[in-house]
Amino acid sequence: MNDKTMNKSDSLEAQSVYILREAYREFKSLVMLWSIGKDSTVLLWLARKAFFGHVPFPLVHIDTSYKIPEMIVYRDQLAKEWKLNMIYGQNTEALKTKQTFPEGAVDRLTCCKLLKTEALKHTLAGDWPRYRLNHETGKYELDTNKEPYTGVIVGVRADEEGSRSKERYFSPRDRNNDWDVGDQPPELWNQFKTDFAPGTHLRIHPLLDWTELNIWEYIEREHIPVTKLYFDQGDGKRYRSLGCYPCTSSVESTAKTVHEIVEELRAGKFANIAERSGRAQDKDGGGGLEGLRRDGYM
Repeated sequence: MNDKTMNKSDSLEAQSVYILREAYREFKSLVMLWSIGKDSTVLLWLARKAFFGHVPFPLVHIDTSYKIPEMIVYRDQLAKEWKLNMIYGQNTEALKTKQTFPEGAVDRLTCCKLLKTEALKHTLAGDWPRYRLNHETGKYELDTNKEPYTGVIVGVRADEEGSRSKERYFSPRDRNNDWDVGDQPPELWNQFKTDFAPGTHLRIHPLLDWTELNIWEYIEREHIPVTKLYFDQGDGKRYRSLGCYPCTSSVESTAKTVHEIVEELRAGKFANIAERSGRAQDKDGGGGLEGLRRDGYM
């Protein structure tokens, strides 16, 4: 890796670590969302760096029950290895009554709203059951802690998708986690607003200025373990973005290592193809993803 890349990675790392430490200092009811994808795993790595190998707040994963199985295996392996305070939430009622897209009951966006947005909002509020990893048994058990979480660290990037480019590092939501896109505080010259009214929900975005290439260069530099789904397993295809298997498709690529992915991106292989082009729900409804995010989606 050349000096220019090293300097860029160092700069991005320093900024993200600063944001993480500011969030921890300012907000007490704090959690980090871990989608199991590359971005949130880089964010997790940065949190371990920021707090000297320890993550001082819980990690929350919203389990739709339709994640690619390898993702869940990877989640639990890493959670045990790194001794993470791991919690998952789920819309068990929607799954029980089969109100999902794979069951043919609703469209993709409604499915996302039920299994992701609603599950996330109620999991954060603590009014739906949450399940916490017991490191002694290796199993998830009902979490007796009902404390609501109002500060949420998220691994979104501005370049990943249109609505995410409208975010701030410290982005307020209302009590229902709804997002008023037009009411965002200015963030100039690294001056961040952190004194919000009581009851305000905050989304904190330490990776906002990272790009897809930055993420993979950092994964290569730091040797961060990511799920094998990102690599060609011999069929000339791999995943570029991960989600639920009924709505996520792979891309044509023979990259079998992190370095090969970095080289693909540097060569512009996907220059005219959106990173989330394989996520079917992004295409539904015309601006559907922004609508989901206004309602509290990740």
